[in-house]
Amino acid sequence: MSTYHSKKAAEFLKNKEKITRHDKTFWGLRQKRDAMAMALPEWEELREISSQIKAHTITHLADYIEQFVENLEKNGVIVHYANDAQEFNEIAYGILESHKVSKLVKSKSMLTEECEMNKYLIKRGIDVVETDLGERILQLMHMKPSHIVVPASHISREDVGKTFEDLEISYEKGNYDPTYLTHAARLSLRHEFEAAQAGMTGCNFGIADTGDCVVCTNEGNADMVASLPKLHIVAMGIEKIIPDFDALAVYQRLLARSGTGQPTTAYTSHYRKPRPSGEMHVILVDNGRSKMLRDKDHWSSLKCIRCGACMNTCPVYRRTTGYSYSYFIPGPIGINLGMLHDPEKYSGNVSACSLCLSCDHVCPAKVNPGSQIYNWRQRLQEYGTANTEKKVMAEGMKTVFSSYALYDAITKKSSLANYIPSKWLNNKTLNPWSIGHEMPKMAKMPFHAIFKKAMKELEKEKKQASKNPIL
Repeated sequence: MSTYHSKKAAEFLKNKEKITRHDKTFWGLRQKRDAMAMALPEWEELREISSQIKAHTITHLADYIEQFVENLEKNGVIVHYANDAQEFNEIAYGILESHKVSKLVKSKSMLTEECEMNKYLIKRGIDVVETDLGERILQLMHMKPSHIVVPASHISREDVGKTFEDLEISYEKGNYDPTYLTHAARLSLRHEFEAAQAGMTGCNFGIADTGDCVVCTNEGNADMVASLPKLHIVAMGIEKIIPDFDALAVYQRLLARSGTGQPTTAYTSHYRKPRPSGEMHVILVDNGRSKMLRDKDHWSSLKCIRCGACMNTCPVYRRTTGYSYSYFIPGPIGINLGMLHDPEKYSGNVSACSLCLSCDHVCPAKVNPGSQIYNWRQRLQEYGTANTEKKVMAEGMKTVFSSYALYDAITKKSSLANYIPSKWLNNKTLNPWSIGHEMPKMAKMPFHAIFKKAMKELEKEKKQASKNPIL
């Protein structure tokens, strides 16, 4: 198994202050999520309904796509299909080129990150401007998102302030107040909105019954993107389709509560038809999703609603940041999606899991990402990425634990390990698991032997007491 994640994690763990702040930030979101969940007696029922809706829709996806497209076209929307990332980028560029667009403003979309659309368009002369504050900060700093909901939370206000000063977005040197920096960013973005000839949004939910493209945001920039330019493009994965408004009501109650601990997002925008004298395009993207659906063990990853709850609770993600993962989506759900896309390439992320299954318990769609990661670990041999040393150790442990006589004999002599020279044990090449760990001192008598002895002594005392009853 690749050690990619552990090596990257080690780099970030050197900065204890940053890692501590990162950990506290996301644990705070987890705590807010818990408070919201406990305030709703029907919370677990909502999770179950959510899971069932997604399972039903995904397993009947062809029918719902057909219905969704039919209603979009009735409303005057132009619909495109993209089989993969290359096709998506070509379609997006084709639409923009035909309208002679030189500047595109866009609202946050993980699908465009997945397809690396920004890079594709910029190479072809189109200025792509991210308008979510977090995404804009990362774009100006030439960085990728570290989280799917709060992408720049790992960046300190001082770093943001210095970047804004260098780019003359902020004119007050040393003013790193978040309110001021937000105001400065919005003032800068206002000019970008006014100059843009096209806008692009993602899509949180596509309503098959009506053809609505629903976008959930907290900043209002999606509405600016969709309403100021006359050309509006929606980029969405096919798994985002849900049946109707009744289903949407379920997800509206779960999405923000699970991700950020809010009752709902500040803005829930519905885009159904082009603005007057404008054009609206929807690009439906597969990019491996049909293939995922055929995986009987892991198709449920398609139920994910991208709330980020699994990352917020994950002890590994919180302490290593999103940049320690090789797939563009980090955390538990990212591990699974990466494996579904290319298991040989992304298997190094599978080790970035403690199997605590906290993610299973918080996921609003019951994707159960932790349980899926466990299953991936059992399949690593298929892809030639299993760690030989671990496999040998596991087989050895299996042999020992399946024979009580052998287990008993070995554990009774386990204290002999205390006399092994530390330089033999702490060899980074032969024993990489020694890095950051100390060999514990072995007891002279193992617990099961102590317990067995105690039970014998107790039985002896009982027999003695029965012979000499207290009068």
